[in-house]
Amino acid sequence: MSPAVFSHGDLRLYLLSLLAESPQHGYGIIQALTDRTGGTYTPSAGTIYPRLAKLEEEGLVTKTVDGRTTIYAITDAGRAEVSSRESDLAGIEAGLTDSVRLIANEVRQSVKEAMKSLRADLATAEKDDRRSSKERPRTPQDDDRLTSREEVHRADAVINAFRARVRTDLRTHVAKGGLLPASIVSELEDGLDAAAKAVTSALAGLSGR
Repeated sequence: MSPAVFSHGDLRLYLLSLLAESPQHGYGIIQALTDRTGGTYTPSAGTIYPRLAKLEEEGLVTKTVDGRTTIYAITDAGRAEVSSRESDLAGIEAGLTDSVRLIANEVRQSVKEAMKSLRADLATAEKDDRRSSKERPRTPQDDDRLTSREEVHRADAVINAFRARVRTDLRTHVAKGGLLPASIVSELEDGLDAAAKAVTSALAGLSGR
């Protein structure tokens, strides 16, 4: 993933900090990392388990097997390392926030680039249509249909960019210990419902012309 969410060695310390909060199984650790990066970073099992094994070798982590589930817990030595490296951990948290913001910006930029590509494709399709239908003069209705198709794709891009931005903000806020009152979610729900109704009403008005 570019940019990298964790610099070399930072993931090791961050794993210890997660286990200092509570024991976790491997999937729980992966999910915690996903949540704390707003869904922008989901490490593979091949990334996490070797690091956990290394921490166990160093005496910083222990594991307990319960049936098919392996629970990892931090040791006193592990807690001592986390405590001694609080400033490093704070720097990781700050860098993580910057990385998440940058990745979110890249998502929005990719949407813009996709729209530019779409417009180019539509322009090419329009030229092809004109070449293949020389026997029939182009009508205003043809232009309107082409514009409408472009606007549908633009609407999709706008909706996806909004979803990515809000999802990242919410998940990152909660993962960092922030509170999310039900009133905010209800306000979001009401706002989206109002926007949907406004679009439906506007479309109905156009259909009635």
